[in-house]
Amino acid sequence: MAGWLRSLAGALLLLEVAAALSFLHHRYEEMVQALFRVQSQCPYVTRIYSIGRSVEGRHLYVLEFSDYPGIHEPLEPEFKYVGNMHGNEVLGRELLLQLSEFLCEEYRRSNERIIRLIHDTRIHIMPSMNPDGYEVAAKQGPDSNGYLTGRNNANGVDLNRNFPDLNTFMYYSGEISGPNHHIPLPDNWKSQVEPETLAVIQWISSYNFVLSANLHGGAVVANYPYDKSQDQRFRSHRRTVNTPTPDDKLFQKLAKTYSYAHSWMHRGWNCGDYFADGITNGASWYSLSKGMQDFNYLYTNCFEITLELSCNKFPPEEDLERQWMANREALVAFIEEVHQGIKGMVSDENNNGIAGAVISVQGISHDITSGDMGDYFRLLLPGTYTVTASAEGYQPQTVTTTVGPAAPSLVHFQLKQDVVRKPSERKASGTRMNNKALQKKVVPRATRRGTQR
Repeated sequence: MAGWLRSLAGALLLLEVAAALSFLHHRYEEMVQALFRVQSQCPYVTRIYSIGRSVEGRHLYVLEFSDYPGIHEPLEPEFKYVGNMHGNEVLGRELLLQLSEFLCEEYRRSNERIIRLIHDTRIHIMPSMNPDGYEVAAKQGPDSNGYLTGRNNANGVDLNRNFPDLNTFMYYSGEISGPNHHIPLPDNWKSQVEPETLAVIQWISSYNFVLSANLHGGAVVANYPYDKSQDQRFRSHRRTVNTPTPDDKLFQKLAKTYSYAHSWMHRGWNCGDYFADGITNGASWYSLSKGMQDFNYLYTNCFEITLELSCNKFPPEEDLERQWMANREALVAFIEEVHQGIKGMVSDENNNGIAGAVISVQGISHDITSGDMGDYFRLLLPGTYTVTASAEGYQPQTVTTTVGPAAPSLVHFQLKQDVVRKPSERKASGTRMNNKALQKKVVPRATRRGTQR
């Protein structure tokens, strides 16, 4: 009798999973229902919030996974996925809904890998950045969808050409030894961007994101910065010039993590194009100005890549399960990449966290800054590095540290007050960090031409 009950319970669980993981296209209301269903099934490790509204008033919802939803825990990195930036590129939207259900279901099943991931990473998932464009594309459906139908937002603007152009400033700044990170926005930037773009900029300014990917369609390749060519003579996207960031090798590694965990992206030949290892530098493919991934790198601490996931921008429903199985491991493995390099606290002599401290790595001309609580995260490849923390009103501190291939190395900085400056000039978050926070455990990592990003 007991055995029969166990079999029945197992069968019911499988039915529940099958019902949850239905491979269908979701219109806006259905997408919202799917997100709230996940939140109701995993209420203690999820939170839903909106970062704003689209032109037509649809919410830009985000589903958060964390052991303390709504709270940033010191030394716990923030990660994000953004889908459906182009309304007619829909696979990313469906994959992120599937991923949300998968994370919730596996957490409930006590999957150790997923539990560790959720407990030690604050994960933010936005299935659709362009819900208005999606509705236009969905009205035609996958069979008769035009190549550009629904791509733009309701104002007819391509959101991946709508972010402030910080690349031009960066390339000029590099020539005059100017800033290499957190480049300021032009004074009139808000009048030049769409509501969806504005919401995303305010979002990424409010959270100290460390790693991110935005999901597109029309090719199969992992694309990494820079997207915009540094050689300004080549303004046409048909002229290509490899334009690497100071973190080029790291970005290649991040892109390969996804491509090799994907069922076929790493093979290179897809959609009539060939990309070695299934990855490409964006500008080497074609130059793109005012894109989101370059903006993340130049304006925030976040390292973002662009994932092109399907030749067909609006694949039929019968292909969704195959695509999910091809991407599932890669989606999880890429989140785990946030746990590498170095991280730590920057504090003053009284253990008050210092916000906005600059973390510089010798030999890499791209700095990052500490968050509101004084914690910082610097993604790095294995190796030995000389790292300096500096903040206004304090004496800089430099250390040498070795980064291994697995978990990030903990490197804390305690800065002494610069006696030359007045106490009023000090910049501290005012948040006193105790020893327990400083010793938070570190979790090792588990380990076409014609397309437009």
